[in-house]
Amino acid sequence: MQTVLSIAVDALAYGMVLFVISIGLSVTMGLMRVVNLAHGAFAMIGGYIASYAARDLGVGYGVAVLIAVFGTILIAIPIERLLYRRIYGAPELTQVLMTIGITFCIIGIANFVFGPTLKTIPLPPELQGSINLGFRAVATHRLFAILCGLVVAGALWYLIEKTAFGVKLRASVDNAAMAAALGVRTQIVYAVSFAIAIGLAAFGGVVGAELLPVEPYYALRYMVTFLVVVSIGGAGSIPGALLACLLLGGIDTTGRYLMPEFGEFFFYLAVIAIVCVFPRGLAGRAK
Repeated sequence: MQTVLSIAVDALAYGMVLFVISIGLSVTMGLMRVVNLAHGAFAMIGGYIASYAARDLGVGYGVAVLIAVFGTILIAIPIERLLYRRIYGAPELTQVLMTIGITFCIIGIANFVFGPTLKTIPLPPELQGSINLGFRAVATHRLFAILCGLVVAGALWYLIEKTAFGVKLRASVDNAAMAAALGVRTQIVYAVSFAIAIGLAAFGGVVGAELLPVEPYYALRYMVTFLVVVSIGGAGSIPGALLACLLLGGIDTTGRYLMPEFGEFFFYLAVIAIVCVFPRGLAGRAK
């Protein structure tokens, strides 16, 4: 029983980290119709900036997180303006090729600027200890990651479903020409949505650095993982992405606990099974 509870806690923490990082990709794919394979590269940038801010500049963890999020958004804004706007509405193959190219460019620049080494982000004393839950002591940082995932899920759902901006975004996705004719500034809506997605990627890259270490080829190592999570959950669906992260995180963690020699075998076996049963994802929207 203790093993089951331990697996559950670790799976929940891992699933929430996947969710915080991947939900931004779900927004760009499901709502903006952009297959952004460079999403993991922006998460890596956030981790690199936070590591530099905390270790070299000596700022606190909270400040480092803010610097990472806003710094990554500032880097992404001209990229969106000059490159991504050219592929809105383009064929998916064009989007894939463009964003893979952006990924390799970001990897090269990041390694040149920050060095090709593993980056660590020092945790504050409040997140370094553990909390005794009765059946085991759980790292405080893991509980923090779980809380961050819940907050992000609730805030993003409210933004998209209950605010005027969310209405404009959904209108722009359904019919951009009509939305523009009614006064919606669709380019600004897309730019803001893209900035939110990138900010979430950076935030997830920092918060999840203990579970998904920030290293030189982070963007390539986890590219497929993030894409799979979004596809399984259903692009554009926040509940679907959350469910997919928790389900796949649970399966992957259980497999690594019980049969570590199989690596990610059970993770991708679950992906194949889910795709066969739910080809549009767990909460996919009809096209």
